[in-house]
This record gives sequence, structure tokens and C-alpha cells, in this order.
Amino acid sequence: MKSETAAIVADIEKSLALLRQRLNWDTAEARLEEFNAFAEDPELWNDPARAQKLMRERQMLSDAVEGYKELSHSLDDHRELIELGEAEGDDEIVAEAEAALATLREKAAAKEVEALLSGEADGNDCYLEVHAGAGGTESCDWAQMLARMYVRWAEAHGYKVELQSESGGEEAGIKSATYLVKGGNAYGWLKTESGVHRLVRISPFDSQARRHTSFSSVWVYPVVDDSIEIDIPANDIRIDTYRSSGAGGQHVNTTDSAVRITHIPTGIVVTSSEKSQHQNRANAMAALKARLYDLEMKKRTAAIQEAHEAKGEAGWGNQIRSYVLQPYQMVKDLRTGVETSDTGGVLDGDLDRFMAAALAQEVTGKTRAEATAEEV
Repeated sequence: MKSETAAIVADIEKSLALLRQRLNWDTAEARLEEFNAFAEDPELWNDPARAQKLMRERQMLSDAVEGYKELSHSLDDHRELIELGEAEGDDEIVAEAEAALATLREKAAAKEVEALLSGEADGNDCYLEVHAGAGGTESCDWAQMLARMYVRWAEAHGYKVELQSESGGEEAGIKSATYLVKGGNAYGWLKTESGVHRLVRISPFDSQARRHTSFSSVWVYPVVDDSIEIDIPANDIRIDTYRSSGAGGQHVNTTDSAVRITHIPTGIVVTSSEKSQHQNRANAMAALKARLYDLEMKKRTAAIQEAHEAKGEAGWGNQIRSYVLQPYQMVKDLRTGVETSDTGGVLDGDLDRFMAAALAQEVTGKTRAEATAEEV
């Protein structure tokens, strides 16, 4: 086996070892059998909330176990093909198996990153908020571009996206928007996107075609599991109804059905502007509980709390990522150093490289470059 191929095999085996560790492989299949037994219990759905939680955990464990087995079997198959091809002097079989191993290494690396999603709420659905910051119309347009980017990313990964509320900009774009993203590990992936995003481009709103810098902020927080009790006293909240200010046409509400809930002790404000006021109240209350839970989670460690308190205004000094369209093409994550010149792909939702690097840094405390240097 060539040294390059041996290195690829070693990388895959390293990923498989980490997956075994994260899965607690010695007990994983036994736990899956327990989940399957619970799922067959006809009384399970007497408690819908517990049933949904159990079924979600079962599916996540099943996917992880099957993913590990598939990677392991594929590695064995391709190694056997290489050995067979080398024994028979068939270079074509060897080349095909080597190419397949290179692809398998990428899949194994992706699974390895997924294994890092072991936080308390990583598996939950999540809310994603986008807010225009410093820059007026420019930032409102940039906020809309960011919202589109995340919707495209979510849909490409099989997540269901529901618009909860939206406030349009005065001339273009949006002042803010809140989405509910549903699917396994939605929060685990998207939580790395919270922060300020900076755009540099030639303004389409400037008659003199000058370069402008715009800022918008993103905030991601998990949907609170039904098993988590969060008590919100009635006198701690103020509920207001108002007429939705959408983009115009048939989507603008003609009655005061939109709901705004203000949590007085913290100043947290959540909104929902669908057609039903009853549904809006439920949506907004669920979002408030999620925000309060997120706030409590962030207080558990000093580092996370410090980052939360330093979130500040969407402007200079609080950025996590920079998107430059002029005078050159570059998207760079300021936390991890990951960058690409494929700005079009990123704005169309190609965010995995940034999320994976930020997630690894969050878990290990090191950038990918630092981790690689230590291994060398």
C-alpha cells in the first residue's frame, strides 16, 4: 500500500476511534435495543412529549450507530480491494479503491465533527434571529442576505425552516427576522453562527458606486425541551398586540394579531406575526422560554458568560466573520482563521467549513491550525 494511501487509512481509523469513544460503543447497540423496546410499547404515546423526546434520541443513536458501521465496513472493503488489486497487478482496481478511500476520509471527518455535538441542547431545534446593525439601508439589505444564506444552508441539510416574525426595512431588506429551524442537531450546528457579521461591497444603493461596510448580528438559541421546567411569573412579562409590518401586499395583517412579549427583569423581547393571535402568543412564549433557558446556559461557564456580555452592538469590534465582495472576494472567520474566496457559494449557504472549525475550537479550545501543529 502506498504511503499516501496508508496515511488516508490512518486518518479514517482515527475518526472511527473517536466515533467509538463518543458513542460508548460497547453499550451503544444495547442502548439502541432498549430504545426500540420502548418504541414498541403501546402506552408510550400516552405522554406525547416524552414519546417525541425518546423517538428523537432513538433516531439520533440509530443514525450514529449505522453511520459508524457503514464507515467501518467501507474501509475494510476498500482495503481488501487494494490488496486484491496489488496481488493481481490490476492498477485500475487499486486506483478506484484509493479514490474511494479519499472520499471516505471526507465522510469520516464529517462524522467526527458531528460527534462533537454532545452539548446539553445540541440535538434540539433552534431559533435563529437576524438583526440589521450599523449602516441603515445597507445593513437592512445585508440582514436579508444573511437570512437567505441561513435558510439555504438549513434547507440543503434537510432542516425545516419556519419564519416566526419579520420586520421590513424602510427602503430595502429587513430590520430583523426570526426563524424556527427544526431537525436533529439544528442548535448544535447553528450555535456557532451567533455574533456580528461584517460585509464590505460596492453599494447598490449609492449612486456614486462607493464601497460601504455594513453590519448585522445573528443570534441562535435552542428550543427548550418539554421536560425542562421554566417558570415565568405573569407579572414578569408584558404582552402587547400590534399590526404586523411585513413587506406589503397580501402578507400584511389587517388586524392587530401580531404579539410582542417583553420579559421585564431581563429586557428580552420576542415577537411572532403569523395570522393567528392565539398561535402568535404560543410562539412568542415558547421563544421567550428558549431565550431564558439560553441565558441560563450561558451563565454556567465564565467564558461563555463573558462572550454573551460582550456581545454589544452590531458594529466594529464584535465581529466573528467578515465577507468582502470588493475590492477582492474573501470570506474569513475571525475566530478560527478559516477563509475562502468562494463568496457566492458561502452566501448561497455553503457554511459547513466555518461551522465545523468553530465547533472544534469550542470543544478543544484550539483552532484547527493549532491542533494540526500539535499533531505534527
